[in-house]
Amino acid sequence: MYAPERQQEILRLARDGGRVDVVSLAEEFQVTAETIRRDLKALDRAGLVQRVHGGAIPAGRLDFEPDLAERESTAADQKDRIAQAALAELPIDGTVVLDAGTTVARLAAAIPLEATLTVVTHSLPIAARLADHPGIQLHLVGGRVRHRTRAAVDAWALRAYGEIRADVLFVAANGFSPDHGLTTPDLAEAAVKRAAMAAARRVVLLADSSKSGQEHFARFGALSDVDLLITDSGLSPEDTLAIERDGTEVLRVPGTGTGTGAGTGTGASEGKTPGTNATSKTPAHATGKVAVNGSVEGRTAGRKARA
Repeated sequence: MYAPERQQEILRLARDGGRVDVVSLAEEFQVTAETIRRDLKALDRAGLVQRVHGGAIPAGRLDFEPDLAERESTAADQKDRIAQAALAELPIDGTVVLDAGTTVARLAAAIPLEATLTVVTHSLPIAARLADHPGIQLHLVGGRVRHRTRAAVDAWALRAYGEIRADVLFVAANGFSPDHGLTTPDLAEAAVKRAAMAAARRVVLLADSSKSGQEHFARFGALSDVDLLITDSGLSPEDTLAIERDGTEVLRVPGTGTGTGAGTGTGASEGKTPGTNATSKTPAHATGKVAVNGSVEGRTAGRKARA
């Protein structure tokens, strides 16, 4: 089969099924995964599909959303490393909002039993992971629960976030970029994420590098609304600089065998211990002692105060 014929068939499969993945296509057409990636790149260039992590979706399907099980297994190693680095951003005896997201859920699972925090979340999986922590005052935000993400949405959730002020929000996104900001497929989830961002003095985005440049249907903020992005070393130096130009600090957590610390994309901070590389924006609120692992003290929040 010639490449144009194969690409035409790939396009048909994507439109029929809503998504195609590299591994399955390589098996079906008896070619290498790299050949399929080139096909998808050609189709993406032609505006016929949009490449996503591990495959592609038809152009125009910005509302596509994988289920929870699929997202849990995607980029698992990167998410674990991001979650470990994020521990340094937890305030001692402070108030934290945990957004619905698989990387944020990994952070919740990594919080030590002896941690003393007030935690607010609208995610059922995250609440379940923290329910047995004796030092955590857990507040579960209610609302309509979306089956795909197990997250509460709509008016009850929005009202709850409108009534609190938290030290730190750990937020998730399906896509992020300097041009398109923070996006997710569902409007109701986007509204809750936006309300949670407004409720926090400091916003930390936890997102693996495969989400860089991705754009989805519902926008809930700009990257400039984020104080710190914690991602993996797959984020290119060029993309890192573009994000940092808007004032957002970037912490790229290296993979196994690439060093012992975390660094920024500028190359000036490689090898730092997670949680010690803050170069915050103009301070607006002090969160006091930070990090349940004791690695940082006196960290100040970097985002402008919200009314």
